[in-house]
Parts: sequence; structure tokens; C-alpha cells
Amino acid sequence: MTKVAIVEDNPVVRQSFREWIDAAPEFHCVCASASAEEALLDIPRHRPDVALMDIHLPGESGIVCTARLKALLPALQVIMVTIYRNHDLIFQALQAGACGYLLKRSQPEDILRAIAEVRAGGAPMTGEIARLVVEAFQRKPLFHAPASELTQRESEILALLAEGLANKEIGARLAISYDTVRAHLRNVYEKLHVRCRTEAVRKYLHAEGRPAPPAPGVENPPGQPG
Repeated sequence: MTKVAIVEDNPVVRQSFREWIDAAPEFHCVCASASAEEALLDIPRHRPDVALMDIHLPGESGIVCTARLKALLPALQVIMVTIYRNHDLIFQALQAGACGYLLKRSQPEDILRAIAEVRAGGAPMTGEIARLVVEAFQRKPLFHAPASELTQRESEILALLAEGLANKEIGARLAISYDTVRAHLRNVYEKLHVRCRTEAVRKYLHAEGRPAPPAPGVENPPGQPG
């Protein structure tokens, strides 16, 4: 039995979704929330497997709600179900942790099929939305931390890291301590959304249009920028 949550402010749509889900023998609606604030109380308490999430909600948006729920419940699968066909909203929803994106005009069988698909490890989208997703990613830079988000010192350290210098060598080159280098690297990893120096260098080189180095046999563990 797959437990499903609904986050939808329109009571008619919310009730329709609930009826469709409960009519399917393999699904059960465990909660139906009218806002992000309600969902952040209901969903952690009921711990569903899948959430159907509207984007436009009173108060916090469904995108913000998705990000907050994923932080609380990483295993939760979120499918955005909305009227919006917008590149930026689709991209933001996926970045927030959504694993599917459907339009509200989808038929009941499409909604149920999408729930089954995410449970099987898929990422359900209509062909129309899939095309918009491709266009959204084509419009976004692959380097998610442009130079403006890194301090000058962090940029200098990242460039030296890409040259293959060790932390002590970077410290000597910039006349700063080893611990200071490590502190800057932690900030770089957080801004680049990476876990280690190799991932940071690969992202940096990709942004620069240069070939990435071969993967080493052993990388420094997460949280240890050494």
C-alpha cells in the first residue's frame, strides 16, 4: 500500500485527488493539506511515500514547501501537479527536490500512473513538460556558483586547487595558514553543492570549458577539505 499526501488549496481539486487515490486498491490518501504550513505539520506526522504538490499555495509556495519537506523527509517523493507551464518554475521545483511534474488537466489514470512510477524509481512527466524541462536546463548555466557568489579569495583557492596544489601549497602561495585554506574550501564546497575537492575541481573546469581530471582512487571524505 502506497501512502499518498495531497497539498492543494482548491477544495474541489483536493477532494477529487483524494477520491481518485482512495479508489485505487494499491493507494491510500493519508492526509490532504490546503497550504504549505498545514503540509509541514501533516506530512511529517503521517509520513507518506508520495506527495502531490501544488505550486501556487496561500502563504509559502509549493516549491518552498517541497524543499523544506525534503530536508525533513529525504525519502519523500514529491510530484508537482500544477496549471503552470513555466521554465523557471519547473527548474525551481526540480532543484527543490521534486521528482515529477504534471499538469492539473492530467486524467486520473495519469496521476495514479505517476504515483506508481515514482515508487518504482521513475520521474513522471508528460511529453509537454519533459520538453520544457529540457529547455529549462538548456537555459541555465551548469556552473551553479558563478564568480559573483564566491569571494575573491575563494575563487583564488579554487583556481589553485584546479592546478593540483595541495592545501599546504595553496597556503604558501597565498601566504595564509593551512586551517584558513580548509575553512575557505568548506565554503567553496557549500556554494558549489559538492562534497570534495575533486567534485569542486570538475565543476570549475567544466565551467571553464577545460577537460576534467581523471577520478582519483581515493578522495578526501565529506567535511574534510584536506
